[in-house]
Amino acid sequence: MRTQIRSSIFTLLLSCAWIALTPTAHAAGPAAAHDPARLQLASSSAMVVDLDSDQVLFADKPDSVRPIASISKLMTAVVTLDAQLPMDEVIPVTIHDTKELRGVYSRVRVNSQISRKEMLRLALMSSENRAASALAHNYPGGHARFVAAMNAKARALGMASTRFVEPTGLSEFNVSTARDLVRLLKAARQYPMIRELSTTPSKTATFRKPNYVLGFNNTNPLVRNPGWDIEVTKTGFINEAGHCLALLTRVSNRPVAMVLLDTTGKRSHIGDATRVRRWLETGKGSPVPAGAKSYRKTVASGSHIE
Repeated sequence: MRTQIRSSIFTLLLSCAWIALTPTAHAAGPAAAHDPARLQLASSSAMVVDLDSDQVLFADKPDSVRPIASISKLMTAVVTLDAQLPMDEVIPVTIHDTKELRGVYSRVRVNSQISRKEMLRLALMSSENRAASALAHNYPGGHARFVAAMNAKARALGMASTRFVEPTGLSEFNVSTARDLVRLLKAARQYPMIRELSTTPSKTATFRKPNYVLGFNNTNPLVRNPGWDIEVTKTGFINEAGHCLALLTRVSNRPVAMVLLDTTGKRSHIGDATRVRRWLETGKGSPVPAGAKSYRKTVASGSHIE
């Protein structure tokens, strides 16, 4: 009898050890489910990173140097806040040193005034180019010193493939990579004001000298979607850059950075963000429109200006 009991205990211990050493279906599931090959995107360059573990979840040409359009304004915000200037100071809309603004329409009137904080909100939330320019012109040392500070900050963050020539993103010579922009998102996350202002759904701005009021909306419609929990966001578009999106959000209760560069179609970058989220939640991909696939092939062939 005792021999049988000892034999049963030994068998039970071996079984427990085997269970402990064998991966369970639950443990193996996420790695198997989130196969990068299943995620098809319209973006010509992309990177997705889990910020809790710093694990790269998806990457497609993450080191390709490309124009980044108004994603540049995230660095404009970082440099502005690093200077620790009074955010309630009323500053004028000044654009004379930003040559890229010549001939570019804006509802914001040159020389009218608003607080530095609201100027920053307009630059981040609605991608207002004159607001971004005004932040640079009203920086100690002016526009040139501001752009130098943008490049110095990029170097300090390890953004080795990034270069800025002006604060708005209108220039095709403001360039970076998806990998570098993940670094910028991580840095921007540390500024509560960037988190607040970049995710403002809409805002009515009151200007002085002359007095007038304008309404603005966030260029990222996802901030108005209650199904999304967005911490930092910036969109961008010029012809040379295509549609771009830098986004820090929570998916399945974990912080995720997404950088999506160079898509065609006004909502293609938003569609890609939705595809990434679905893939992270379910492991399943979503179809990409035929036009976007064709555009990606054009970019890959080298006939698209980068």
